[in-house]
Amino acid sequence: MLRSFSFKHSLPLTRVCSKSRAHSTLPSVSSSLGTLPTTQSPVVSKLSFFNSVTGDGSKIPTYRVLDGLGVPVEGAEVPEISEQFARRLYEKMQLLPTLDNILYNVQRQGKISFYMTSYGEEAAVIGSAAALADDDEVLAQYRESGVLLWRGFTIDSIMAQCFGNHEDTSGKGRQMPVHFGSKQHHFHTISSPLATQIPQAAGVGFALKRDPARSSKNIACVFFGEGAASEGDFHAGMLLASTLPTPTLFLARNNGFAISTPSSQQFYGDSLSARGPGYGIDTVRVDGNDVLAVMNAVTDARRRCLESGRAVMVEMMTYRVGHHSTSDDSFAYRGRQEVENKKKIDNPITRFRLFMESRGWWNETEEEELKSRLKQDVLKAFKRAETLKKADLKELFTDVYAEEPWNIKEQREELAGLLKKYGQVWEPWRDELKSFKDEGKKLLD
Repeated sequence: MLRSFSFKHSLPLTRVCSKSRAHSTLPSVSSSLGTLPTTQSPVVSKLSFFNSVTGDGSKIPTYRVLDGLGVPVEGAEVPEISEQFARRLYEKMQLLPTLDNILYNVQRQGKISFYMTSYGEEAAVIGSAAALADDDEVLAQYRESGVLLWRGFTIDSIMAQCFGNHEDTSGKGRQMPVHFGSKQHHFHTISSPLATQIPQAAGVGFALKRDPARSSKNIACVFFGEGAASEGDFHAGMLLASTLPTPTLFLARNNGFAISTPSSQQFYGDSLSARGPGYGIDTVRVDGNDVLAVMNAVTDARRRCLESGRAVMVEMMTYRVGHHSTSDDSFAYRGRQEVENKKKIDNPITRFRLFMESRGWWNETEEEELKSRLKQDVLKAFKRAETLKKADLKELFTDVYAEEPWNIKEQREELAGLLKKYGQVWEPWRDELKSFKDEGKKLLD
């Protein structure tokens, strides 16, 4: 659990907490005409429309600690982190692109079926992970493997899931790559349908609130992109978490693209942060490429969740440098030069490295040593994972039901019958059975 940094002041949110309901930062309106009895809304005689949560029509501000050169901006509260903690942050940030480089190429070689990278979003993911308690419940989308790595999930475990071998603790080889899960690390298994984790997180938060052992200790935290926020499940989750209410932290990675659809074509308002106050939720927008700003924002957001028992939202502004997935070619809908410029001008890893160098905590020699070590570690895990066999074939039918229903039993018996008849005489089946740890024998028992 993170306890190695602190800062003096709470972040300026678009709504501020009180002991009862949250109050808007819009200018207060007094009226001699009274208020509506059901909402306490002041009655006025002058017609006036509004279209801003800031009160003056300006854009919602973005919180930042470090500028693009790793220099603290004027007035920023730099968290009090140790050199050791900073090194841990930086190593985990560097581990993500190391994994991405190798596994992306492995997919291109046909050794795994699918992959999604975190290029450009390392600060948003690792900064968030560092601010959460290790036993907070996390419901992720696709690019949050860094949260697991921060909590101790090993590179071997990453490889086991992507290859679907018998060491895969996420799903015993039954899920497509990057769909991680770990009960030990309080990381709920990723599912492919977009945004389903958002209302589920509101329910997890409600369960935590009803648990005496965890009600004032833990929160539910849900990651999603701005594309997922265009799904109806986003609004269902926000409504549920704000109305019950539940201690659920909504972490939006606004990386600019919903696969090929730019955010400018997804919504017209002031991005996602403008939606939070509409649900009575404390909200802040943060520079998602600034790992210290993300850490500060998520730490304060988590505190608010626990103290108020209510939902909070953090919008992390970043940029998806990589393609959406290995099934996507992003240069079909955006310029190659645009991506290259982003990589050079606003690289979250470079920004934090410059900050560490200014403190005397890092140098070029250590940089080369770290990159070399991480590459060797990832390659070693990759070479090991591709030699391991799949889980026992019988696992195809386990884990879903407490008691096996008739239709699953019927399917299992049908497959066993086919294996007995053709398993050793039809060459394709005979070869495929050899890829399983038990070669299908336990299914035939």
